[in-house]
Amino acid sequence: MYTNVFTGFPGFIATRLMEACGKKGARLAAIVLASEMESAEAAARRIEKQTGCENIRLLMGDITQEGLGLSIQDALFLKDQELVFWHLAAIYDLAVPQEIAKKVNVEGTQHVNDFVKTLNGLKRYMYFSTAYVAGKREGLILEDELVCPPAFKNHYEETKFEAELLVENVKAEIPVTIIRPGIVRGHSKTGETSKFDGPYFFMNMINRMKQMPLIPYIGHSNATINVVPIDYILDASIYLSSSPSASGATVHLTDPNPHPVEEVYRAMVHEMTGTYPKGRLPKKMATLSMSIPAIRKYLGVEAETLDYMDWQAEFDTRRAEALLAGSGIECADFLETMPVMVAFYQQHKNDKNYHVAIK
Repeated sequence: MYTNVFTGFPGFIATRLMEACGKKGARLAAIVLASEMESAEAAARRIEKQTGCENIRLLMGDITQEGLGLSIQDALFLKDQELVFWHLAAIYDLAVPQEIAKKVNVEGTQHVNDFVKTLNGLKRYMYFSTAYVAGKREGLILEDELVCPPAFKNHYEETKFEAELLVENVKAEIPVTIIRPGIVRGHSKTGETSKFDGPYFFMNMINRMKQMPLIPYIGHSNATINVVPIDYILDASIYLSSSPSASGATVHLTDPNPHPVEEVYRAMVHEMTGTYPKGRLPKKMATLSMSIPAIRKYLGVEAETLDYMDWQAEFDTRRAEALLAGSGIECADFLETMPVMVAFYQQHKNDKNYHVAIK
């Protein structure tokens, strides 16, 4: 039995992956920042109790340091284990400053690359990138290409592109699978999530605007938005981690049938308020408003969110679909499963622990 080792725990996706692996009886370990160790301990004990898995081994470390900041004992423990190494640690904030993003996302990934190349029993290196390494490229984005775009929408995209380049370069040396998720939302059946970011920023805004006489559309867009439920990400990536055909592959775990932004927004407004949007707020006016910190904080929306509303690009998923063929793993429809997403948000919208600090 392999040991599954994670960076990024106790973050949302890493935690859910460990839960899912634990339910399958896998051995689990995680490299955890000292500052996160207390919450990681609590999450690990909960996962053990919930799944009945073996004791989860927590290794204190830091991906921004050479050797991942591991003790000699912990490094030796990993060196000869048969393992799948999952690298998820990153700064995911769209508003992240460039220096911090480079240190964690780029330099951190280089350190992880260097470390996994020393592991004698490495069975697979699962690297979590993002579909948005495409930056401001438009049109059809293919899984087997990594093309530098003319520009990036933010430092998150830019540094994840640079980090994926580093991982791409080690494919010839070790068995790698690169996962490019779309925008991740909560569970398609329960709506459960651990934080309200991404599409939830629109819910924050709608919640704040619901007392107004009408809620307008924001700008005008015929673009689609690619949002995927966490359960699809979990099921697909775990399946791919043991699929020989996925070794050396880069895979879009995106919605193969995304809906138009305005259709999603309309459905979201109706589900939350019982009414439909009316009128339009010009995007330039919305962008100007979002440049004012007080307005961003009141609405609970990161300014960078608006950049994704009219971005004209689609993600090719033919490789993902071919690799997942016969597994029964499919991406749930966003509009069909929106009611449970909204219900979970409404239940927890007043809990500050779910909300992201808006700068």
